[in-house]
Amino acid sequence: MLLPITLTFAAACALLNLWIATRCARIRIADKVMHGDAGNSVLARRMRAHANFVEYTPIVLILFALVELAVGASLWLWIGALVYVVARVAHAFGMDADQPTVWRAGGALLTWGVMVAMAITALTIAYSATRAMPVPPAMAARG
Repeated sequence: MLLPITLTFAAACALLNLWIATRCARIRIADKVMHGDAGNSVLARRMRAHANFVEYTPIVLILFALVELAVGASLWLWIGALVYVVARVAHAFGMDADQPTVWRAGGALLTWGVMVAMAITALTIAYSATRAMPVPPAMAARG
């Protein structure tokens, strides 16, 4: 079964990952930093934004794939994937600032919201499906 939402979402996340990594690489090249952040606070924040993206994205992608596999493509899954991508872009830009910003906070909160919504959806599907499953004849005869 094709998973058009998850495939599109994964491709968008791959490109977003490359963009976030490139933001770090440009500073590394300009400042000749091979390892770590060499005390460059902007590089440190961009590295953290990249690490944060890599920490959240795999589990979110897995949740989207499993939910889409279970229930099929839907508008709300498209919207959730779009919200996640926008949230991660906002967070990456927000991490550039020295002070807390609405972009960083909003990106983090939307990321958490999408992740929690997908986790609840996955649990709902899993436990709704088990109640709806017919009892195998061999087990019904024992009862």
